[in-house]
Amino acid sequence: MDHVIAKRSTEVEEVPLREQPASNDEASSTEQHRQYSNPVGLNAYPVDDTAEDHRRYSPFATLNDHSHWLWSVAFSPDGKLLASGSRDTTIKLWDTATGSALQTLKGHSLPVHSVAFSPDGKQLASGSGGGTIRLWDTVRGSTLQTLKWHSDTAMVRSVVFSPDGKKLASGSEDGTVRLWDTATRSVLHTLKSHSDTVRSVAFSPDSKKLASGSVDWTVRFWDAATGSALQTLRGHSDLVRSVVFSPDGKQLASGSGDMTIMLWDVALGSALQTLKSHSGIVHSVAFSPDGNQLASGSGDKTVRLWDTVEVSELQTLKGHSGPVYSVAFSPNGKLLASGSADGKVKLWKAAAG
Repeated sequence: MDHVIAKRSTEVEEVPLREQPASNDEASSTEQHRQYSNPVGLNAYPVDDTAEDHRRYSPFATLNDHSHWLWSVAFSPDGKLLASGSRDTTIKLWDTATGSALQTLKGHSLPVHSVAFSPDGKQLASGSGGGTIRLWDTVRGSTLQTLKWHSDTAMVRSVVFSPDGKKLASGSEDGTVRLWDTATRSVLHTLKSHSDTVRSVAFSPDSKKLASGSVDWTVRFWDAATGSALQTLRGHSDLVRSVVFSPDGKQLASGSGDMTIMLWDVALGSALQTLKSHSGIVHSVAFSPDGNQLASGSGDKTVRLWDTVEVSELQTLKGHSGPVYSVAFSPNGKLLASGSADGKVKLWKAAAG
């Protein structure tokens, strides 16, 4: 029988710090699967609040220059830039040291649902309506190319570059995943297996495997070289909003409309843990660079931090006034970004030491 100990997580209420001035909607598991819950939320083990690898985050800056919901945030590989995609159809590039807006990328005519930097940081990909993906020059802020292969009536919900930079993956409301060659900017494979919208795509750290999460409640693994389907993971009881591999590639985290996060063994395709604490849809999940923490953004307007080793909740970050649709760690783990339906990006800074 599993022993469950009540959690000792930390709640952080945001206090006004530096806010950039405003310029002017979506508001069958396996035998290895163990689900922990208690009256105050999940915590399978006691939390050592003094552990050196448990970073605590506090408010650093509020970036307020979009005029509508924030769908996606992403750090550049060097951590100096943050990109944000919004329902206002624009993309903003921010200086992460000062919180100032550097550029506004315009070209999409519909909401921008996803943004992702290339591994060298020279390009940014964005997914939007009309089945379109745009590639941007991050220095000049200009469009390099518009990719159209998805259905022109479908939103591109997720875009991501492979870690080796050779491929781009896109997930769409047309139920497909497209794999693109970044050198030729042509479609390599069209992955058809999901029966509904693909909400999230993610590459494994070695670029060999692709994961996709869908409205059909499943997570699927694909061979990134051949485009062949490898495995289907079932366990969520609602749509899968977000998928992400751990830095070592051994685990996958998925966030769902069932208000839970599931951790999966990538090699076995089996469920390891279910994290329960959010009181709203889990829209986004992200691993810290060292893999010791997981961040989750939810419809309950909070960001939660989890210890992935002890499988416990560490901290709750409050401050957004709308659902949190996207979370991302900076490459060095010292900053955490969250984008919300309140139209704001919040930067949270790790405590020194």
